[in-house]
Amino acid sequence: MTWKDSAAPLRERNFRWYFASRFVNTLGNMMAGVALAFAVLEISDSATALGWVLAAHTAPMVVFLLWGGVIADRFPRALVLQVSNVLSGLTQTAFAVLVLTDVAEIWMLVVLGMVHGLTSAVGFPAMVSIMPQLVPRDQLQEANALMSLVRNSLMVVGPSVSAGLVVTVGAGWAVLLDGLTWFLAAALLLGVKIPAREPSGEKTSMTSELREGWGYFRNVTWLWVVVLAFGFLNAIHTGAIFTLGPALAKDTVGEQGWGLILSAESAGLLAMTVLLLRVQLQRPLLYGMLGISLIGVPMILLGAHPELALVMVAMFVAGAGTEVFSIGWNVAMQENIEDSMLSRAYSYDALGSFVAMPIGQIAYGPLGAAFGYEEVLVVSGIAYVAICMITLLSRSVRDLPRRPTETQAGAEPSGRPAA
Repeated sequence: MTWKDSAAPLRERNFRWYFASRFVNTLGNMMAGVALAFAVLEISDSATALGWVLAAHTAPMVVFLLWGGVIADRFPRALVLQVSNVLSGLTQTAFAVLVLTDVAEIWMLVVLGMVHGLTSAVGFPAMVSIMPQLVPRDQLQEANALMSLVRNSLMVVGPSVSAGLVVTVGAGWAVLLDGLTWFLAAALLLGVKIPAREPSGEKTSMTSELREGWGYFRNVTWLWVVVLAFGFLNAIHTGAIFTLGPALAKDTVGEQGWGLILSAESAGLLAMTVLLLRVQLQRPLLYGMLGISLIGVPMILLGAHPELALVMVAMFVAGAGTEVFSIGWNVAMQENIEDSMLSRAYSYDALGSFVAMPIGQIAYGPLGAAFGYEEVLVVSGIAYVAICMITLLSRSVRDLPRRPTETQAGAEPSGRPAA
């Protein structure tokens, strides 16, 4: 594959507008991620409080994701994204104002997190399922890699810049920038013009469409096996890295060091994205699960030996592995799931993957206090790697191939041998 081939999706008008929208939105999110964590810790110096704020965002996503999938399969996905972006902009701007005016209390941030989680539940299925409507099917890996290139490039500098803002002018400014970028991202989506989908027959209720999505989901073995695994993996990841990680960093590598660690992960993501613009993933889930298992290594190092340079190297490698899974998973979904069912499939995927995240976010603070942050991180890293290896025992996961280009349109589910 040549570099010209890698950039082919940018010749599609709709993809260019979507690309610009996601660029702006990602820029704001990369600034806000670190800032939000330390804004909460400034108000209440407690990993448990941070866990509650993070869980307040995640829990509504878990509850309403399925309905978000039905909405995205029923209404124009670009419009669904625009509405979600505007609502997210309002919540993030309110969060920033509360922090900047020194009136924020934890309960206020919890409420705003819940509203933002609800809007994300509506927008997420549309965001991840719109890609096959923007580019030809034979350009899906390149299109996903280009989106990852933007996200990962910004992630390299975003956490460090955000940590710098926290130290200099305060966390609220980075969150405010995130709020403003949601509005601009919504405006850029006005350039995406996708023809309306033809009605698929007689109208059915949203509940019936939800049941139809569930029947589809449970009949695709590779899909439910990986989603089941990520129910555990994401709980561990969010609890260990995003709850205990910043709390441990305050007493070891510091806020700026934690920003550098996250930037190292982003550099690994970026390096792998560039590679995947040229190299095809012929077994997307086999290589994806092997790659994502590398996240367990920095967890172990954070607990056993939180030395800045060593953890940065481990996070770089973990970031590269994460990107292999990210692109491999999206390509597997977009090539093998028919378009009329794709948003619902993604919503069941997200529900299963996210359902235990609030438990991890809430539980890891008390677990760290009871057993020690270091000990909990080491055990978590070992468990993470073990779950990834167990997932690969499923033949439907490790053997799922790429679909031939000529059969992608109107594709039926593949990879259904028994796990």
